[in-house]
Amino acid sequence: MTNLLLRTILLVEDNPAAVLLVKRAFAKGQISCDLQVVADGCEALRYLDGEEPYADRTRYPLPVLVMSNIKMPNLSGFELLAWIRQHPNYKRLPVVIISSSELEIDNNRAFELGANSYLIKPISVNALLGMLQALELDFFSLDSEGR
Repeated sequence: MTNLLLRTILLVEDNPAAVLLVKRAFAKGQISCDLQVVADGCEALRYLDGEEPYADRTRYPLPVLVMSNIKMPNLSGFELLAWIRQHPNYKRLPVVIISSSELEIDNNRAFELGANSYLIKPISVNALLGMLQALELDFFSLDSEGR
């Protein structure tokens, strides 16, 4: 059951090992949140739109932060980011791209599309905490539209 006192972070990641590493980084950093995980960009769209099976907002609250991999089946992280930035309800929602790619072209594209941050996997606790501080995200006090 979701703890309603915690704010939700939506992790969009198709690799179970990467999901585990992110969960460990959050645990080591003592970051308390409701981490919701979906396997690709299409699932993330369904989650954000409240489509089944994510219609129950008590169980699947809107996130205050999206962390997304780039390379995933069905809909890439770049495509998801572009959709979020074009959607009137989510255009200000903080989005962090997480990728194993250290290519400058991927980093540049993420920021051109409106990413708030770009983290290289595996994500360390220090990188995670640094990103949250750099974004000035006391994200536990933001609403789902990043206000």
